[in-house]
Amino acid sequence: MSSPSLCAASCSTPLRPPPPPPRFRGRAPASVSASLARAAPAVSDDHVLRIAEQLEDSVTSSSPLLDPLRSASALSLLSTPWPTRRSGEAFRFTDISYLRSFPISLPSRAPDLAPPPSPFASQVHFSDGILVSASGAHVSALADLPPGRARDRAAAALAASAEFAHKDIFYDFNAVGARDVVVVHVPEGVKVADDPVHIMFTYTNSGSGSMVMSNPRVLVVAEKEAEVSIVEEHFGAGEEEDACYWANPVVEIIVDERARAVHSYVQRQSFASAHTKWTVVQQDTSSKYEFVEVSTGARLNRHNLHIQQLGPETETELSTLHLTSQNKQIHDLHSRLILDHPKGYSRQLHKCIACATGNSIFDGNIKVNRYAQQTDAGQETKCLILSPKALVNVKPNLQIIADDVKCTHGAAISGELDPNELFYFQARGINANTATDALLYFFGAHVIKRIPFKPINEKALARFKELLSSSRQSTDGTLLS
Repeated sequence: MSSPSLCAASCSTPLRPPPPPPRFRGRAPASVSASLARAAPAVSDDHVLRIAEQLEDSVTSSSPLLDPLRSASALSLLSTPWPTRRSGEAFRFTDISYLRSFPISLPSRAPDLAPPPSPFASQVHFSDGILVSASGAHVSALADLPPGRARDRAAAALAASAEFAHKDIFYDFNAVGARDVVVVHVPEGVKVADDPVHIMFTYTNSGSGSMVMSNPRVLVVAEKEAEVSIVEEHFGAGEEEDACYWANPVVEIIVDERARAVHSYVQRQSFASAHTKWTVVQQDTSSKYEFVEVSTGARLNRHNLHIQQLGPETETELSTLHLTSQNKQIHDLHSRLILDHPKGYSRQLHKCIACATGNSIFDGNIKVNRYAQQTDAGQETKCLILSPKALVNVKPNLQIIADDVKCTHGAAISGELDPNELFYFQARGINANTATDALLYFFGAHVIKRIPFKPINEKALARFKELLSSSRQSTDGTLLS
């Protein structure tokens, strides 16, 4: 797909000229403001501070529970340069220059659009990062939480987020620009895993030559022995393939002792958009976290997935599928799983299909620390390259400090399918093209069908099949040569 034309939005606030010198203004506490004033001249990045100042000015009111997180991230941005491929290992293979192709604007209000339909009773709708609606027995906006257990847990979680050590510039942008937080709080012993909370993120094109940036934030707390399911969907309003916007969401999930969280995440944004996402998960003793990701959209897609096991006998299962079906499309998964306690269990499966001139990146880190004895950890990545000009960069990384563990990892990158599998089809009268289409489809469907909710996985399967078919037509049978 050719590069999109300049895009814009009627509901957005236009970019101001760079202030000389750029600095934060407004609502920060006096002590933070003094720190900012002292630090800014020496270490600031003009482009970063310009965006941060826009974000700060766009938040006219928010819950005071967000103040510690917002202040910490504002301070952090003063010493955070714009990342490039030369700035460190985290962005070595990921070119994010597309984010600087357009001036940034921010929505002044949510677009006047009807909420998308949902097959589930518990629903949340963000439009351009602004919370439009939240309904369900265990769902509330942070600003609407009454005093009590849910509010106390949310306050503690947000305060802890201010100290998150592994964050990057996108995490900080979200913290400064988030207008509200959706809180999903499932009390002790309540099991609602079969009735998911459906969180829909819609994004709109711009109308004045800019890229609309949105910063939605979600906090999920599953208390002791509770069970919860979350379904995330990110897509453009009207499903326009050339709509230009920048989605920068953060989802934080806390899974208490013997609790279970099932998390499905589908990203099918337009091919002219950008998507930079953080998912941060904390698991307590004997808890279980199951995650399935299907990403097929966005010109630039970067997902930082950070999981920490905070107790023994904890289970983590991760499955991801990335499809780069368009020219110059970039999909990047950076995952980090930290095991600190005995008898932990983890399985990670990453799959990607790279077409046209697409670029797929996987940097998967699993760290088994000294006291994580009798850990059982497995990591596997499988990549298919359907075009001579497609690119895949894979770096599985298993660091083991404990000495009594069972750990495996492996990576396979191929430009052709298994000839034995093709022969199996051809021996039954199925031609090579049809056999190839079927094998590619099942390569991705293996992950998509792990989404436990039929309406969601059927929609994701249909989209995957459509994009795979169109990209296959443009490869001229590369896999068969």
